[in-house]
Amino acid sequence: MPQPAITGHGVFTPPEVITNDELVVAFNAYAERWNAEHAAEIAAGTAEPKGPSSSEFIVNASGIEQRFVMDKDGVLDPARMYPRLPARPDEAPGIMAEMGLDAAQKALAMAGRTGADVDLVICAASNHERAYPAIAIEIQQLLGAGGFAFDMNVACSSATFGIQAASDMIRAGSAKAALVICPEICSGHLEWRDRDCHFIFGDVATAVLIEPAEAAQGPRFDIVSTRCATQFSNNIRNNNGFLRRTHDQMEDRRDMQFMQNGRKVFKEVLPLVSAHIAAHLQAEGWGAEDLKRLWLHQANKTMNDFIGKKVLGRTPDPGEQPNILQDYANTSSAGSIIAFSLHSGDMAAGDKGVICSFGAGYSVGSVLVERQ
Repeated sequence: MPQPAITGHGVFTPPEVITNDELVVAFNAYAERWNAEHAAEIAAGTAEPKGPSSSEFIVNASGIEQRFVMDKDGVLDPARMYPRLPARPDEAPGIMAEMGLDAAQKALAMAGRTGADVDLVICAASNHERAYPAIAIEIQQLLGAGGFAFDMNVACSSATFGIQAASDMIRAGSAKAALVICPEICSGHLEWRDRDCHFIFGDVATAVLIEPAEAAQGPRFDIVSTRCATQFSNNIRNNNGFLRRTHDQMEDRRDMQFMQNGRKVFKEVLPLVSAHIAAHLQAEGWGAEDLKRLWLHQANKTMNDFIGKKVLGRTPDPGEQPNILQDYANTSSAGSIIAFSLHSGDMAAGDKGVICSFGAGYSVGSVLVERQ
């Protein structure tokens, strides 16, 4: 069977940035506005006042310093607090397709390929802007690719699950060149009015091109092994969906946006992910000493520091476990791929690493790669 390899990768970064300081000013103005409007309920004890946020709180809680977004003004409007993304006519490319196209073209250029060389497109993301037609098929058309395309959603693990699916198809011979694209407009499903999570997410798109190793035209990362696992949990959830209207639930409700029980997520996900990576390494005969780099899901710096230390058996050296969330924030499925794309160019032939993503589901996926 063909040996699948990552031959190209790319990142689309939105043009607009929101710093912690800017975000805090907007949130605190919203909180003051809300408290004033609900002063009677607060005085009567039937409502709790909204407390202020701060840049120090955000950095201490997450390690995040800024985030890129597709629309800044809407998010920072205290009377709105969510992006303003105008609807597009059906004949125009969707916003996710445009983002994914940019990242895909960068991955193809790195690999010395064009869209015509691609016969599989997977759009792997935590949220899709419509139910159908598939975003992946739209990207396929924009690229001029052949073959087939489909969307998939495993929340923050979508990238690694997509890489496993594409790699298996390369091995089976049902695809010869596959793009796994993760366009994430996380700003659209984040509740910017919730102090506990208003700072978490940013927008981005990533792409990796996977081909048989023998077809590579330049340096590559052989995909030695993939492993995915899921375990049901309600601790990260979003109840929005197409059945919402049938339940007569069209009002603005908190559970229709991103929600999580952070304490339980920390307690349950960290050992799950650490054990998953350790078992995957052991199954392939790899030891912690064999790893040059860990490219982890970018959700929280404390989580990544814990996982890195658990996997390596020591505190990771600078550069061994690169974090990008200080600049990008949590970008759901795209985070581990941003880390890989920005921090893999210095690796030499024979160097090994792990791409790992994890999140809602619970879900966790790991990809063992070796530079060639």
